[in-house]
Amino acid sequence: MAKTKTNYTCTECGASEPKWQGQCPSCHAWNTLVETLTETVSTSRFAPLAETAGLQKLAEVEAAEVPRQPTGVSEFDRVLGGGLVSGGVVLIGGDPGIGKSTLLLQTLCHIGHARKAIYVSGEESPQQIAMRAKRLGLDASPISLLAEINLEKIISTLQKHKPDIAVIDSIQTVYSEALQSAPGSVAQVRECSAQLTRLAKQAGITVILVGHVTKEGSLAGPRVLEHIVDTVLYFEGDQSSSFRLIRAFKNRFGAVNELGVFAMTEKGLREVSNPSALFLSHHSEQVAGSCITVTMEGTRPLLIEIQALVDEAHAPNPKRLCVGLEQNRLAMLLAVLHRHAGVACFDQDVFINAVGGVKISEPAVDLAALLSITSSLKNKALDSKLIVFGEVGLAGEVRPVQRGQERLKEAAKLGFTYAIVPKANAPKQKIDGICVYAVERLEQALQQARDL
Repeated sequence: MAKTKTNYTCTECGASEPKWQGQCPSCHAWNTLVETLTETVSTSRFAPLAETAGLQKLAEVEAAEVPRQPTGVSEFDRVLGGGLVSGGVVLIGGDPGIGKSTLLLQTLCHIGHARKAIYVSGEESPQQIAMRAKRLGLDASPISLLAEINLEKIISTLQKHKPDIAVIDSIQTVYSEALQSAPGSVAQVRECSAQLTRLAKQAGITVILVGHVTKEGSLAGPRVLEHIVDTVLYFEGDQSSSFRLIRAFKNRFGAVNELGVFAMTEKGLREVSNPSALFLSHHSEQVAGSCITVTMEGTRPLLIEIQALVDEAHAPNPKRLCVGLEQNRLAMLLAVLHRHAGVACFDQDVFINAVGGVKISEPAVDLAALLSITSSLKNKALDSKLIVFGEVGLAGEVRPVQRGQERLKEAAKLGFTYAIVPKANAPKQKIDGICVYAVERLEQALQQARDL
């Protein structure tokens, strides 16, 4: 029997303290210390670690390209950086019912004909998984199922059958007999994920872990879980909408902040080949308060409609509400609009929305947001074929953004004929089908939008 003792573990960072405190001393989060039982875990039952390599010069190390295994789902491959990596550990989190298990089942059915795959389920029975595969019309014959939550039995099965890919659905349901705490506790999640990662590196198995999320939208369990794995993906989307977004927040084998777009249908998740169409409204006639911008999601340019509604305030404190954009940045932009363009909104309620539920964090949307606000305030629609992007500084200058040429080419490809961009982003050679107006100041951009 392992010796046990009680301590308090932080659910955010995984740090342990001998007594309860209101604030974690390590990550300074409040009310995150929970009582847990900790034991000394013996690792003698697992395969021994490989021999420690000797010291070597960095210049002597051969930089070989990491081979990829495409999943057969191009949007998933985009987020992963080209496909799965042998020995890599991927953690995918999302709200319940968002489509995590559906996506992974579809992926395994695609890749299972070429690679050996095992689906370990701790939440559903094999009959339920078979019913889902039948409902989605998938050929699940090459997939092996294991309904188990005991870590030791899972590792024993993986070591015996040596699959190329293993899906653990979900990591919060798995428990180790070496620990007395309940499945899903900080200690269990940390130990189980560490042992599965250790096995993946030793045996060259690609392990995909499914993780639950908290009500705040972050992955449940200790923060160390995200540090252990190689790739962290988040599945986003409103369950009332059919569209799903998958983002990479960490990727040791590829770029981060990539975006994959799917549509949930009766036959499962379907890839969206032209995601820009999702974020553009189709108006029968031009409407005030609407402006189209181009934002970069990883390496992909996306056209997004920014809508604004400016209305007379009926309370002493006018409302400022953002959906998809940063709230504090809106207050700053309104001050710049008043100071440098003479457009006052201090007695107006301002509501701004990024169509399609997408979240925009880059400042390239500043100019489009201000033009949409001005359009709504003046009740004058902008040209429907106009595209706008650029960062607005506190001095009223329009600052350049990265990869401006790609943004303009994407807009031209989708039929937009006019563009208002920062002067530094003006193309040196004319882009067919689009007329570019380069501006240096916010006032110039507003005047140019009125003249179109």
